[in-house]
Amino acid sequence: MNISELLKGIDRCECGNSHKCPIDSVVIGKNACDSLAELTKEYRNILLVADKNTYAVGGEAVVEKLGGKLAEAFVYDTNEVLVPDETAIDALRAHVNDNTDLIIGIGSGVINDLCKHVSFVCGLRYFIVATAPSMDGYASKGAALILGGMKVTLNADVPKAIIGDVDMLASAPLDMIQAGYGDIIGKYSCLNDWKLSQLVNGEYLCNTVMNATYDAVEQTVKLAKGLKERSAEAVGQLMKALVAVGILMAYVGNSRPASGSEHHMSHYFEIVGIVRNEAYLPHGIDVCCSAIETAKLRERLLALDNVDDAKTHFDREEYEKEIRRIYTDISDEVIALQDKLGWYDVDRVSIYREKWADIRKLLADCPSSAELLALTEQIGISYDNFKKLYGDAKIADAHLYAKDLKDRYSVLWMYYDLLH
Repeated sequence: MNISELLKGIDRCECGNSHKCPIDSVVIGKNACDSLAELTKEYRNILLVADKNTYAVGGEAVVEKLGGKLAEAFVYDTNEVLVPDETAIDALRAHVNDNTDLIIGIGSGVINDLCKHVSFVCGLRYFIVATAPSMDGYASKGAALILGGMKVTLNADVPKAIIGDVDMLASAPLDMIQAGYGDIIGKYSCLNDWKLSQLVNGEYLCNTVMNATYDAVEQTVKLAKGLKERSAEAVGQLMKALVAVGILMAYVGNSRPASGSEHHMSHYFEIVGIVRNEAYLPHGIDVCCSAIETAKLRERLLALDNVDDAKTHFDREEYEKEIRRIYTDISDEVIALQDKLGWYDVDRVSIYREKWADIRKLLADCPSSAELLALTEQIGISYDNFKKLYGDAKIADAHLYAKDLKDRYSVLWMYYDLLH
């Protein structure tokens, strides 16, 4: 995956749009932090942001390269899992002042999202020094936050520079390396969802972005052995794939190339875990195992020879009862989102009947649950642990109601429409 070529963008793509990604620099390799001295030469008052763990990993190296340009290092002082919510946002904003001219984050998902959001609302540029190849949001425009108890993705700007020192990345906890691999494997599911939405809803789809994302997935599948051994070369290639997918999201202006039903389920496990104070797995591991679940749903749908007798059905009373049971304190927000979208009022079943032959062909084009399980096992991710942690009832709820957290069509809607 050639990051330099992707950074150039595409003028007059065959999809009819032009694609751009305003990232200036991506440096992935040995001693990548050495690039910071040159990359920050125009800045004078830099705010460094990390948590205690990520500062311990990369803080010293970054501080050394910034020298006198470092105005302050803000380190989130918590031993708990850092949640990108209103409290964390306000804490970071309190350290931005009129002289701040650049924010540099040291970390992965949460630190990246917090820096991305705060830099955007404050009109500042930001860099990210990655500490783990754990997710594909480094280069994306969206900032994934938890506001009002809901998982939301707000518009933001991409970082001006992404720095990934392969030795630092390779020293990340193994479950974070597995999470990055799992996040990429989940693209088999989300890309199928994208094609499904184009077929059912006429949603915009760019084949250039689609094919480039598939290429990143196919390259990542080959890395499993090296990733388990913490090979710097394999970890570097994984990081490049994750950044490439982020750039491809920036191309289309949203996360559609990288996030579908498997991500909606992952967000469900995270949000329900926070609301109920229950354990949940790292994002990418949840995504990988949830992709197996969504593959099983496709297989159940494929078992339907036809949908001639299917009818649109929606019981508002039952729906609200289930949403309030599952989402408790944030159920009003979930219901309000779906009321705003109005998707429960749409007759999709007639479209399914009309296009069922094409739909079945498309669903069959996604890897099977057995194939995805094999890819999951080769990196050492335990699907059995996923099943044991969440249990059949919680997973069954995700099949039906994880979709309600988002404003995006996926196979979860078709499963609800036809098999609920």
